Parts: sequence; C-alpha cells; structure tokens
Amino acid sequence: METRIDTIKDGTVTTPRGFHAGATAAGIKHVGSDKLDLGILFSQEPCVTAGLFTTSRIKSAPVLLCQECLKKGRALTVVVNSGCANASTGKQGLADAAEMASLTAKAIGVDPEEVLVASTGVIGQRLPMERIREGLNHISLSDNGGHELARAMMTTDTVPKEIAVAFEVEGSLFTIGGVVKGSGMIHPNMATLLCFLTTDAAVEPAFLHEALRRAGDISFNMVSIDGDTSPSDTLLLLANGMAGNTPIVSGSPSADLFQQALDRACVHLAKAVARDGEGATRLLEVTVNGAKSRTDAAQAARTIVSSPLWKTAVYGRDPNWGRVVAALGRSGAEVEETRLDVRIGEILVLKGGMPQPYDESDVVWVMERDEVPVTLELNLGTASATAWGCDLTEKYVMINSQYTT
Repeated sequence: METRIDTIKDGTVTTPRGFHAGATAAGIKHVGSDKLDLGILFSQEPCVTAGLFTTSRIKSAPVLLCQECLKKGRALTVVVNSGCANASTGKQGLADAAEMASLTAKAIGVDPEEVLVASTGVIGQRLPMERIREGLNHISLSDNGGHELARAMMTTDTVPKEIAVAFEVEGSLFTIGGVVKGSGMIHPNMATLLCFLTTDAAVEPAFLHEALRRAGDISFNMVSIDGDTSPSDTLLLLANGMAGNTPIVSGSPSADLFQQALDRACVHLAKAVARDGEGATRLLEVTVNGAKSRTDAAQAARTIVSSPLWKTAVYGRDPNWGRVVAALGRSGAEVEETRLDVRIGEILVLKGGMPQPYDESDVVWVMERDEVPVTLELNLGTASATAWGCDLTEKYVMINSQYTT
C-alpha cells in the first residue's frame, strides 16, 4: 500500500513539533522601516543538523561560521537577517557573525555553539550591529512564527515561500517544514539561496546528510534565475526527533518515505524561487529525458533553462525553439541530433532532428501560460532531469541596476 504524503495547508518551518520562530523589524534593510528583517528559528530539543553551502570560493562570514559549527552536527537555533549579507567584510565580519550568534544564545538561553547564523542582502557592507543588538530583544517565538521568519528573510522576493508536508510510517506521524528566500543571484551551484528545513523525525546523522544532498540535487541545484551564485548560500535541515521514533537510517523502510517527503518539500520551494525570480512573469520548466546519464540530463536541462536567449524569447512569446536546441548543443551533454525530439508544451516542433509542421499560434498560446514547459527526448538512454527558471524581463535589469541606490 502506497503511503500518502500530504501537504499541510498554511504549513511552514514551525509546523513540525517542537519548532518555534519569530521576527522583528530591526531597521537593517531601512532605518525606521516596518519590514521584518531579523528572525530566529528555535527547537525545544537539540537537533541533528545537516547543511549545504555555496561552492563559491568567496564565502560570507555566516557561511564560514556555520561550516565550523556543523562539524559537531548538532544545533538548536538559526538566526537570520536580510538587508546585509555580511560578505567580503574580513575579520570584522567574522566577529560580527559570532556576536550575532552569542547575542541570540543569550536572548533565548542556549549555548552560542548551538546557534547557526545566516545573512542575505548587499555584499561588502558591515552588519549594523547596534540595530541587531536591539532587535533581538524584540523577537517573540511562537509555534506559528515560521510565517514571520519567511518574511524576515526576503530581499527582492515579492512573496514568502513556505511549505510543510506530513506522512505516516508504522503508526508514527512525521512532518517536514521549510522556508526559503531567493529571487535573484540564483544559479545551480549548491545551494543558491537561504533555506531552512525542519523535521520532528529522529534521523541518523549520516542519512540526514545523504537525504539533504539528494533532495538538493533535484531541487535547488536545478534552478537558475540569472546565472549568478551568492557567497551566502545556505541550506540547513534540522531534525529534533520529537516524533519519538527510532532514528531513520539509510536502507530502512521509513528512509525512502522520508526522502520522498523531503524531495517534495524541496522541489516545491525550488519552484517557488524560480516563479518569483526578479522581474519574472513566467515559470520555465525544462525536462530532459532519455539521456545517457543523470549528469548529462541535468546539465542539459540547466543550460537551457538558464539561456538568456530562451528566457527572453519566452518573455516576448516568440516561438523561437531553435534557441532551445542551440543551448542543448553547447550544454556538454551527449546528443545525437537525428534522435532528438522537442516539445513546447504538448506541441511537437522537432522529431528525429527534423522540424515538424505546427501552427505558430499554438506555440505562442503555450508561451502565454503562467508556466511554460519544454520537453526534450534525447533517445540515448534512460536518465531524466528537470530544471526550473523564469523569463528575463526589463524589470530584472531595473531591479539590479538600482539595487544599492
């Protein structure tokens, strides 16, 4: 019997048992603003914790602090701010991140080594520590506070992005919740954003890391907004074990279901990031089937979804599918043109490398939808992958030409 994974209405990162959060407007984004920009996520019980971080060789101070803290594989708390990335800030940036952890620990009564830090916003500016010191005193934690946390993480995001899913194994109910922020500077180079995931399941540490890596590979590592990657990228998964189960280990009956639920949550959040790309009007979805390897399929899908030419074509409703084929050809994936089939939505435009008769207005109609799907059949193997992105508009240029002014 197949186990059902339910999406919880209005679910968030504090939906799993034992997690609380809250946020405040500390004036980090704009002095005197009422926009939330400083938040805390807290677990009643210690958490087995896994993390994935930016692969940029320039890493923000919070990323460096988290990587050091997670050597122990446990945490209780995450403190996050928006408006300032605390990246490229030298030794003082590291000291500020450490103080942020220490202040949070004091405010809620935990050990500073159990506090993880994340920051997002402008690079090259110091954190306004006086505002953070004051702001942390005004955060009230609640089991519904995940909604506030999701808003406090936002920079150019237009909407908060949250989810919670639940599933049952052998009489035990497990929940996974999450929040993510991301709208620009998003490209597949793990982790491409800030994302905090929680679960009340007890999970063995090695499997938790394995599950997070797998989920990240098919979700956040398959999103591209603009081809850029942040020095602040952080993806965290905290498991507090309050479901009371025997810890889930790799290969156990519950491991597969846990992975499926985590995958669903991460894919949902990844698509929410792509849908809310800076200036975007449409979600792009590119699926590559029949590749010789998963690596080939993923590389092809990511290359197409990040192609400026295809992104602008979709924005203009221009049925120029040759741009899809051109991006595939330069992707590095193995391709035989005479085996290639391409569909825009349901419309077959290329079969066996040969253009097919179709009505251009039908393709334009597909490109006018909120979601524009493209499917490629390489017919070389059995591997598949799907990537997500958004169209490229004048508004993207406007947002990023005025970001600090």
